[in-house]
Amino acid sequence: MIVERCDYNVGDCINGQYTVSKVLGEGSFGKVYKVTNHNGNNYALKILRLWEVPPEIRKALMDRFEMEFKTGQIECENLVKSLDFGLVGGNPYIVMEYCPNGDLVPYLGANRSENPLICQHILFGLQALHECGKVHRDLKPENVLFKDNGIAALTDFGIAGDRNKRMTERNIFGKPNQIFGTYAYMPPEQVNRARGQATVLPTTDIFSFGVLAFQLLTGDLPFGQLTNHNELALYQKRGKSGDWDYKKLSHIPNANQWYKLLQGCIHPDFKQRFQSVEEVLRYLPHAEYIQRKKNDEPNRIIRGYRIKIMQGEEYGMEYPLSELFQRGNRLFTVGRDVNNILTIKEIQSAYISRKHCTIETDSTGRNWIIRDGQWLKEEQMWHESSNGTFVNSTQVTKDGYVLKSGDIISVGDVKMRFESY
Repeated sequence: MIVERCDYNVGDCINGQYTVSKVLGEGSFGKVYKVTNHNGNNYALKILRLWEVPPEIRKALMDRFEMEFKTGQIECENLVKSLDFGLVGGNPYIVMEYCPNGDLVPYLGANRSENPLICQHILFGLQALHECGKVHRDLKPENVLFKDNGIAALTDFGIAGDRNKRMTERNIFGKPNQIFGTYAYMPPEQVNRARGQATVLPTTDIFSFGVLAFQLLTGDLPFGQLTNHNELALYQKRGKSGDWDYKKLSHIPNANQWYKLLQGCIHPDFKQRFQSVEEVLRYLPHAEYIQRKKNDEPNRIIRGYRIKIMQGEEYGMEYPLSELFQRGNRLFTVGRDVNNILTIKEIQSAYISRKHCTIETDSTGRNWIIRDGQWLKEEQMWHESSNGTFVNSTQVTKDGYVLKSGDIISVGDVKMRFESY
């Protein structure tokens, strides 16, 4: 792969289509420009600086960048929409809608009456991601932008949220300056991963939202100052023990309701945290609870069920469970071992067990259950997975979990949706 250096200045034209009018920002992996097309329309263009990356990891980064583009095509007004994808000098770029009203940073601690509405917009964006098997992983004020109609929308839901972000920043780019901002919003289970906690769940984003909401209300972080390495250890210790500064809410309108919301979001134990965005929305003060409109047609005829890969190295692959059932299969083993009926490809990480979980149905093919682990015939025993199987945010045991259409199954870094068709 031949990659050219592609630095652009104001007035330069990118790929013969987009003229640079302003540099909007620069991160560890890419640079974002405000650009104008031939019709005078404004967009944001993000280019991945592959020329700074060792050749052996370029493909992995390009795959993640393309995944970011596809994530931005999820239909939700609270996500910054991806509009175009291309290559210039071997470097990929994404063209997105331009948000002229800046990010959330100026709003922090400003005690605005619209704070509940801003929080609702952020939660709707997270809900749309979670329904599609995505976890943002890098929610912070800089990644909440305001569109020209005032709606808050999430952005940067690609490479920035990768579990290897900090390591990559140091080893490739040598720019650890963003590390404190990232750590401020990370839940304890993401900072220090223990066995069985390798899977990133929606509860990760819920914790980050809690930190963000506290900062929006008070102007401060919930677990103290975070500007250097000495403060980092204490900040993480407080986060792990749930020692957050709730007294700073005392002068905030509806302090008791905000306390309940924040306590449910930033609980150190992800199993005790709010498990879904819908739960968080019910505690939001002065923002009328409105269920986000979904595209599903409630009365459509269901022909069968399938598993679709929503996040992972085989993004978009579908497994037609009902068709396989019609051929005589009622039990489907899932794992990275090639002997599984559903073999999940995993090269960039090692969180999926060889025999990870089991999906089965009854004689009708209408009721489906997922169990963690598999029955090992040669050992005559049930063997659980190393890192667990999760449906939405709930950990599944060998006793099983009854699946319903729309459920997100998480095995390691891979997320699959059980859906009807």
